[in-house]
Amino acid sequence: MIFIVVKFPVKPEYVDVWPEKVADFTRATRAEEGNLWFEWSRSLEEPDTYVLVEAFADGAAEAHVTSAHFAAGLETMRPLVTRTPEIVSTTIEGATGWSRMGELQVD
Repeated sequence: MIFIVVKFPVKPEYVDVWPEKVADFTRATRAEEGNLWFEWSRSLEEPDTYVLVEAFADGAAEAHVTSAHFAAGLETMRPLVTRTPEIVSTTIEGATGWSRMGELQVD
């Protein structure tokens, strides 16, 4: 599984409309074959920052970054951010999705 987290520093005037502005990109990515999840959150520590957590089945991320909607999404985001987003991208061997947290079990 390819696991990716990206922090998007959004210009203050676009913070409240960010989800709407990236809705087409979000919808298209979630519909991709091999997309496991694609979730936006807003940072509590940095309220002008949106955090994207996404995952793809092994091999599926390349199709994502070469898609037309990926290029269009980047161009939509470019004027809305204050600087280059920060990213963590890694492959987790053998993983196919979320696991249960061992330290906090609820029956």
